[in-house]
Amino acid sequence: MQERLKKIKALMLDVDGVLTDGGMIIDSNGVETKRFDVQDGFGLVFWKKCGFKSAIISARQSKVVAHRANDLQIDKVLVGVYPKIDAYKALLKEWRMKDEEVCFVGDDVVDLGILRRVGFAAAVANAVLEVKSIAHYVSTKKGGEGAVREIIELILKAQKKWSPQLYEH
Repeated sequence: MQERLKKIKALMLDVDGVLTDGGMIIDSNGVETKRFDVQDGFGLVFWKKCGFKSAIISARQSKVVAHRANDLQIDKVLVGVYPKIDAYKALLKEWRMKDEEVCFVGDDVVDLGILRRVGFAAAVANAVLEVKSIAHYVSTKKGGEGAVREIIELILKAQKKWSPQLYEH
């Protein structure tokens, strides 16, 4: 696993069930809200600070996701894309990267196509069995509860880039 982690240069994420707990709140006006984990957010800030690329690939269209991604300075936000594998392939080409340089974090069957290709396939603790069975790593935390941060730390520590003191400034 360590050899896989050392090659990672880009982190690509699903949203619902990964960056969130998978629940949706839709008010009587049809306005959707989601709950995101602050530690996941700081993990993504650390990731960016280390010079790595990040992307969101989601089958659902969501203004909330666009706002959160902008706040975290996610490099690429691809929402409303299905099948996700097509967006993944296009992004690989755009970034001139190879499969082995990518970590994808997913939780459901729509993520399987990407998870089967990437260098480091990660599943959150609440992922469906099909996703967990092909993942190189299953987080101890659930989506929306720090799973993304856990995976980011795992990669950065393997690459000897994790140093919390760096982020005190």
